[in-house]
Amino acid sequence: MTGPDLAPVITRAETFDRIVGDTAHYLLGLWPDELKGVVFQVADMPTDQSLPDHLPRWRVDREQRRLTVFRIPVERVTRSPEKDDADKRVIIETAVFRAVGELIDKDPWDLAPDRYRHW
Repeated sequence: MTGPDLAPVITRAETFDRIVGDTAHYLLGLWPDELKGVVFQVADMPTDQSLPDHLPRWRVDREQRRLTVFRIPVERVTRSPEKDDADKRVIIETAVFRAVGELIDKDPWDLAPDRYRHW
């Protein structure tokens, strides 16, 4: 239920999409030439018929310049009573960083070396 006196309900999927979008926007600002024309998208699960033993957390399509982050496999990593919202955000951001690193052949830690230095 929601109304004028209640905060809007934000789903896990909407939160996930927002974090992926925020992270993509951040990386686009740091690497505009390398990420020009790259499409970032979120899908619930991979749709391939021949999946490996584990579910991938992202897919990089270099020809189409497209990165897909798979919400359910990434969220499975975040499901633990010890993990708070900040931990979950870092796990989602890490998936985006790793996918971008794979696309542009850079170590994910080199994409934003000062990002987590203060933690």
